[in-house]
Amino acid sequence: MPGPVRRPRRRLSQPREQVLAAAMTTIAAEGLDRLTMAGLGREVGMSSGHILYYFGTKDELLLQTLQWSEEQLGAERRAALSRRVPARERLDALVGLYLPEGHRDPRWTLWLEVWNRSRSADDEARERQLDLELAWHRDLVALLVEGISKGEFRSVDAERFATRTRALLDGFGSQLVVGLPGTDREQVLDHVREFLDEALETGTARPLNP
Repeated sequence: MPGPVRRPRRRLSQPREQVLAAAMTTIAAEGLDRLTMAGLGREVGMSSGHILYYFGTKDELLLQTLQWSEEQLGAERRAALSRRVPARERLDALVGLYLPEGHRDPRWTLWLEVWNRSRSADDEARERQLDLELAWHRDLVALLVEGISKGEFRSVDAERFATRTRALLDGFGSQLVVGLPGTDREQVLDHVREFLDEALETGTARPLNP
């Protein structure tokens, strides 16, 4: 699961993308409970029936909204990973993008809701959800492989290490987004930094990029 909502950087196509942007804005401002087809229709000047024509069900709307928001963050992630800086610095940036900003982070709120609804989803929808997870996984694996090849990280099984790291981030991210008392973003970043320093033997610990 990834990090906070980012403002889209490209012109919205009409009308599907306009609805997705409005859905994300509503979640950020008012939470998932206030997200309704009728409310979205008022935001974008459509009837709820018109929105259903494009999405069919609320579950599909939520999944497409998540996919859309991941496209926005994916572009930011790729830009961060392409910087000409040490692999560890880019790993810090990936972690910072992955984790939620804090309690009720809209993207994580949406992600958790989509996964909760996936218990009754069909195989095609579950595959689309998995694709979102794998995009982060592949980028993390590639970065680990690069860092190992350059001697910046000690030799580890990149696939297994990436799986375990994402599980760690998912656990901490869930605590942050639900507002578990005593848990805040800076504490989580410190825990993750310590884990990566110990596991990859990267030397002196330093703060992660927020």
